Amino acid sequence: MKKTVRSPGSATIINAIATGYGSAFGIGLDIECEAKTADSGIRCFNDVGADSNLMDLCVGKVFNHYNIDENDFGISLKTKSNLPMASGLSSSSASSNAIVKVVSTIISDEFNLNPLTDLEVINVAIDASIEAGVTITGSFDDATASYFGGVVVCNNAKREFIIKEKMDEYPILVYMPNFYSKSGDSDANRMKLLAPLVETAFDFASKKDYFKALNLNGLLYSATLGFDSAIAVDALQSGALASGLSGTGSSFVAVVENESIDDVKQSWDKYEGRVIQTKVDNKGCVLL
Repeated sequence: MKKTVRSPGSATIINAIATGYGSAFGIGLDIECEAKTADSGIRCFNDVGADSNLMDLCVGKVFNHYNIDENDFGISLKTKSNLPMASGLSSSSASSNAIVKVVSTIISDEFNLNPLTDLEVINVAIDASIEAGVTITGSFDDATASYFGGVVVCNNAKREFIIKEKMDEYPILVYMPNFYSKSGDSDANRMKLLAPLVETAFDFASKKDYFKALNLNGLLYSATLGFDSAIAVDALQSGALASGLSGTGSSFVAVVENESIDDVKQSWDKYEGRVIQTKVDNKGCVLL
């Protein structure tokens, strides 16, 4: 049996590290995970040469949920991605969502069992990500924006939704510098100093004023983490509706309208790196 699941990344509106409350929206860059049944064992491969620890943990947790012994049943996984790794675009959430969903789907079909529910997939994926050390907060906002698409506003600590809705499918520009920044390596205590100011940004998000929230959050975290906030300001000056640091970096995102795409791209020409064009994703994690 063979099945494939596609899961998108997400971009930050509010980074939850400072307060435990976060917001994110799905973007059209994604990871596809293809799984095949095998006689025994778990074998994980990816197209970027990354460590397979998170993949192994995701599969292992699904096997444990169903009390499957890998000596009696096996799965071979491989992922391919156009979503930059370690860049603040929820690559870990997208990968873990895709892996947990595809393994659950195969096992449930193979043994005539109930597949994991949407929230069970998300929670297993988050637990694996925490254990792998690729997230600080558990990233419930990133995970759910990836899984469901659209925009979410969340209490990350309690893994609860405040808002979950579709988002207008604006073009999205992503500025990718020539370096990476792993979320698990960031200084959480330094970011928590921002809490009173991030609460103001979160108030905008909770009132669905997502663009103001994204702008303010981006400026605050850029200053604290040492990123150049001029990248976002240049995008705003060139017509972006909103722009800011995504996650803990290193990428910046800009929400734009069609008529401002070229101007925003040109404003980022002076920075070393590359610009990726995509759009808001409302499809989320799906079986292909």
